Amino acid sequence: MSTFVGIDIAAKTVDLVIRHDNKNSLVKTFEQTLNGRTAILTLLQQHAPQSVVMEATGIYYLDLAVALHDAGIPISVINPKSFNHFAQMKLEHSKTDNIDAALLAEYAQRMTPEKWTPPQRNKLKIRDISRQINRLTDDCTKAKNRLHAMKSYEDTSDLVILDEQDGIAYLENRIQRLRMAALEMIKSDAEIVQQFNNILAAKGIGEVSAIAMLGELIILPETLKANQVSRYAGLDVRLNQSGSSLNRPGRLSKAGNAYLRSALFMPAMSAVRHDPNVKAFYEVLVARGKKKMQAMCAVMRKMLTGIWACFKLNTPYDSSKLFSEEHKKACA
Repeated sequence: MSTFVGIDIAAKTVDLVIRHDNKNSLVKTFEQTLNGRTAILTLLQQHAPQSVVMEATGIYYLDLAVALHDAGIPISVINPKSFNHFAQMKLEHSKTDNIDAALLAEYAQRMTPEKWTPPQRNKLKIRDISRQINRLTDDCTKAKNRLHAMKSYEDTSDLVILDEQDGIAYLENRIQRLRMAALEMIKSDAEIVQQFNNILAAKGIGEVSAIAMLGELIILPETLKANQVSRYAGLDVRLNQSGSSLNRPGRLSKAGNAYLRSALFMPAMSAVRHDPNVKAFYEVLVARGKKKMQAMCAVMRKMLTGIWACFKLNTPYDSSKLFSEEHKKACA
């Protein structure tokens, strides 16, 4: 008998059920991390399923779906509405992750869904390069901080300082090489070039930040709305007002894409200083009692909304359409 697999996707976890001989296994839960995806791949390669089915849940499914596809595992990503109709047909009125994973496995067996096609390879490669630049930049920053600490201590060996300087130079050369490679890949596609230039039109966004944003955004379905993209980036506000914490302020969920949040932070700080529209918006929020970091996160969320609109409308970023003139008046 063939083996079928259902995978239920959440923001932080993945529930998986293996269906063999018309019987479902117990639910196995994995973290939404690289290690979690590796464990899922190892498990599925052992069982060699005929079909694996997951829902197109926001964007959380994408990394796992790409990993399965690249490993040669037959993966289908289905419309949630199609799955809901199937669940209704099965008269499943309850909705839990365990039930969903089992039903998805049965869907894989009975509905023979089409195989999923991942985003264009060149777009995924740009994303991979932009993420590596992010990681190396973080390493370089840590190395520079170490060097600063070494130099502040008089007895630090000159050899140790020289070694740290060589390491920083090596990291900077790697970053520059990857940056040039990313630019070459962007130039090879007219549509991507236009999207890249639309991002660069924003004050505060430089080449490296634009590459990072582009790498994360070009693989997203264009059907996503701005609030969904904000949730994907972890820039949505999560309330915590249970029990005695009724007056606790909302906090960023930070459950989404850390690379995209990182790419937005420095441009948002720069825009607050150099873009009059952004500056007015930020100052009004601070005047209303928002903490500076809360106001900065609001700027990041606004900027992401504008950048996503540029993607969908194919127009250059224009902060005057994003930040109201009323903010300027309030700061006058």
